[in-house]
Amino acid sequence: MQFSVTILGSNSALPTSERFPTAQVLNASERFFLIDCGEGTQLQLRRNKIRFNRINHIFISHLHGDHCFGLIGLISTFSLLGRKPDLHIYGHEDLQRVMQPQIDYFCREISFKVVFHSIEPSKSDVIYEDEKISVETIPMKHRIPTCGFLFREKPRKKHVIRDMLDFYQVPLKSIPLIKNGEDFITSEGEVVPNEKLTKPAAPPRSYAFCSDTAYNEKIIDQIRGVDLMYHEATFLDEKESLAKSTFHSTARQAGLLALKAEVKKLIIGHFSTRYFDLDPFQQQAQSVFPNTQLAKEGRIFEIPYIPNL
Repeated sequence: MQFSVTILGSNSALPTSERFPTAQVLNASERFFLIDCGEGTQLQLRRNKIRFNRINHIFISHLHGDHCFGLIGLISTFSLLGRKPDLHIYGHEDLQRVMQPQIDYFCREISFKVVFHSIEPSKSDVIYEDEKISVETIPMKHRIPTCGFLFREKPRKKHVIRDMLDFYQVPLKSIPLIKNGEDFITSEGEVVPNEKLTKPAAPPRSYAFCSDTAYNEKIIDQIRGVDLMYHEATFLDEKESLAKSTFHSTARQAGLLALKAEVKKLIIGHFSTRYFDLDPFQQQAQSVFPNTQLAKEGRIFEIPYIPNL
């Protein structure tokens, strides 16, 4: 029942010897979703022992190089490894226009199909959905069309209380209906309320990835109460005017948004290369929102599965 985020890259446009451009992997019950793909993503996947063949869906927040320059290399490696399943990539419509000529040139004998899904970053849409999770876009405020991604587990079915099922002699065919919330009617016509037969399932977990953006309170309602939020924090307070002019955020602004959105935990990243010491980022964000940590390379942030007892 794992639901965790592994940080592959935490830096902004210029990589350093220790910090890579943006990339993350969300593990949702052993399904792996790659979020952005800056240079060095392949190396970081290897370092963090994430198997390449587990990644079937890639989400690209916007078409600045530090968020997508690693794509063609990763696709090429997938082909060299003999990948067979389709690879689904979600991004602005221009992404396919940019990538397809590279794929045609560098990956002429590609062993799998690359399926591009065009998204509209300026509005919130569900862009992926399966039986366990949904992914929707979060409009960002940046220099070019940009979106974040909100990953939500779907509500689980209720847990049945085995002793009560035995007591009321509930047949097997009725159990799926009870898990879906229906009452049970005995052979004598007695109605047994569902709450006597079940206990609530663990609450669904959620992760909001807020990519490059200026401070933007318009997204608060959409991300309100999420278990974990990543928010860019390119600059410290003394560069707030630069953050505004470049459509980025400061660490304190990220903390303020987390506070107003009542999120449970905040991680910050996309640090400007001008900063070597990252502790002030954590300090400034924590001055507003105490439950803040730095999204450093190799860190894993897990949202625990908490069953209702």
